[in-house]
This record gives sequence, C-alpha cells and structure tokens, in this order.
Amino acid sequence: MGSFRIKGGKKLSGTINPQGAKNEALQIISAVLLTDEDVSVSNIPDIRDVNKLIDLLKGLGVKAVKTADNQYVFNASKVDVEKVHTSAYYNKAASIRGSVMLLGPMIARFGRGFLPQPGGDKIGRRRLDTHFTGLEKLGAEFNYDETEKCYHIKAGKLKGTSMLLEEASVTGTANILMAAVLAEGETTIFNAACEPYLVQLSKMLNNMGANIKGIGSNLLKVKGVDKLHGTNHVMLADMIEVGSFIGLAAMTQSEITIANVKLNDLGLIPVVFRRLGVKLEQKGNDIFIPGQDHYSIENYIDGSIMSIADAPWPGFTPDLISIVLVVATQAKGSVLIHQKMFESRLFFVDKLIDMGARIILCDPHRATVIGLNHEFPFRGIKMSSPDIRAGVALLIAALSATGTSVIDNIEQIDRGYQNIDMRLRKLGADIVRV
Repeated sequence: MGSFRIKGGKKLSGTINPQGAKNEALQIISAVLLTDEDVSVSNIPDIRDVNKLIDLLKGLGVKAVKTADNQYVFNASKVDVEKVHTSAYYNKAASIRGSVMLLGPMIARFGRGFLPQPGGDKIGRRRLDTHFTGLEKLGAEFNYDETEKCYHIKAGKLKGTSMLLEEASVTGTANILMAAVLAEGETTIFNAACEPYLVQLSKMLNNMGANIKGIGSNLLKVKGVDKLHGTNHVMLADMIEVGSFIGLAAMTQSEITIANVKLNDLGLIPVVFRRLGVKLEQKGNDIFIPGQDHYSIENYIDGSIMSIADAPWPGFTPDLISIVLVVATQAKGSVLIHQKMFESRLFFVDKLIDMGARIILCDPHRATVIGLNHEFPFRGIKMSSPDIRAGVALLIAALSATGTSVIDNIEQIDRGYQNIDMRLRKLGADIVRV
C-alpha cells in the first residue's frame, strides 16, 4: 500500500492540464465492443480504473494499441465471449465497478454477458437496478448465482421499447443506450441522465452509425440499426479534476491556471465555487484562479445559511461534494453540505476535524461547516484515503496545512487522478510518493 508524504503550507503557482474525463472513458471504451472496426480514442486518462477496463477488454480478445500518450486504437473483431467465464476475467471484473458498462454492448452484439458483483468506492449503496431493468425491457434475461456472486445474462435479438427510468442513472442510461442502438425498432428512454458524458457517448455512437435523437435531454429516442462502424473520438477534460484544482487553489491561497477548459462547459461547478467566495475567470481557453487570502460564503437572500446539495445533471455533481466541503472549512461563514446520493461519502470529515476543521456531522448525508477564514491553519496528521474523491479532498487539506501529513491507501486516489503527485510538484507542492 502506497502513501503520500506532504509538507503543507506552501503557496502554489503555475499552469496545470486536466486529464481526460474518467467517467466518460469508462463508457467510451466499453462502446468499442459494439463494432468490429477500428475505434480511435484520444485524451484517455492514464489511471487505474481506466487501465483495468482496457486490460479487461484485452482479456476478451479486443486489440488495444497505444498509438500516442493517452491515445489508443481499439479493434473488437475477434472477441471470445467464452473468456468471461474464466477466473482471470472474474477477478479483474470484480475489482472495478466500470465492468458493468460492458453488459449493454455485450448483449447487443453477442447475445450474452457475465458480471461478477462489481467493486469500486465504498461510498454507500449503489444500485444496479436501473441497468438490469432497462436491459430486461429490451429483452435480456438476468440470473444471479448466489454461490459465485455473479450475474449470467442472455438475450436473443433485442427489441426496442418505451421505458421510464426509476432514477436518472448515468451509467444505467449509458448501458441501456449502448444496447438500444443495435436493438430492433425504436427505443424511448425517459428520465435519462443527460450529463456531458452521455452527450459525448451519444455523439460517438451517432458517428459510428447509430440513430439517437434528443441528445443532451432527459428524453432519448433511439432507432436501432443493424451494424455500427469505426470512428475517431476525443474525450472531454475531466470536470471533476477541474473542480478539484479550483478547490486546491482556494485552500492553498494560490494563483493557478487550468489549461484548455471553458467555464461554460462546467455547468453549476463555477457557480457553487463562487458562492463559497472563490474567484474564477475565463482567460482565452483557460480558467484562471487568482490567489485569495480570504473568501466569504454567501448567504441566501433572506440572510439564512446557504446549503449546497448534489443532484443529477444539470445539478451539482456529487463527485465534488467532498471538495467543496474542504474549501468551506477555510472560508468566512458557514454552510450546510447535503450529500443526497451516497450515505457514506461524508465519513471522511473526522480526519478534517483532527486537522482542526469545525464541522458538525449531522447525519450520514449532512454536515454543517463553520469556516475558519484562514485564521487557523490546519495541522498535518496521518490519515487514510477512503475513496477517490475524499482522498483528493484530504490531499488538498494536507497541502494547505502546516507541518507534515501522511495519506495512506493512495491507490484509491490513483484510480481517478493521473500522476497527481508529479503534476502537483510542477506547481511547487512538496509531495512525495512513499
């Protein structure tokens, strides 16, 4: 198990380039199974979860050739579906939650699939019901093996249908969409997720020959086609990483430029940080965060304490709740952080309290933060990363603290952030991988 040793309290400066979007990558790379032609994908983040998914596809016979940094050409013309029943596939698929994204493409093209109970962050219950119910409506049959803790899926020719999703699940919508593009007839998906990742996936599928209407809305209409073709696809910058860097600049009172990102592409992310008092501005193709000695949390118009809550897109992303909570700890004022979607994502606040934060954990979903206004710096401590986003929040806190901090279990951080220690050192951070 690796660790980061961080000497905090240093102001950072410089320009940082965000990686490609992790959540988009898991969908886009899964979609290469839908065709027997070459699919070229650029701006792929070099992170654990994505590399595990690529390795999983290679184990099925998908050819994955790295043609440049962060760029691959995939070819799934020689897939051996029987390999899903090997112990090697089982162990790899069980270690990554993204393996669930292979179901839609596999049953659409090959008529069957296999899924061990997938792994991922321990952030609370994360249902797969939306995936299964939607795929069942298209004609798939699911059988759960309690002994082996896995799902066996089979399907004949999928048939389009109309469905109303119980929840606007991003991965659930993507899985259903990837199956529907090869289904017979028309599929209507209402209450579909409409995150930028889904927009990207839909555009890629249309470029491959799919017929998807309503892209960017919560009502998708899909006319099935007989075959998809190869394409070239460039992934978006990871907006979660962009938000993390905004939080890093605020907490360390640093002047940082985030390259090649548009504020208009980030939805409510800039709005929420500005409500915390963090200044942001667009400079050409870059986002500039000036150094601020202090920043103040807004109140509501009636003077009451502001609350920040996550919601499906275009609401505020749950993946940045941990980051805004940390940023609020050193703001002037108070805020209620409400994490609605996962019941274990706030449990890392005990580490922040040990560092000196003033936080009241109301329940598994809500925390009240009383800001320190940068008058009482955090102190360095030894801690462990519980999940990707909390791990980076703790890393940001450690970089702002006086003294030395040690963060264990950094494999969690590596799952979502590419070479984060090397990139932070270029900004002047004192961080060492132990």
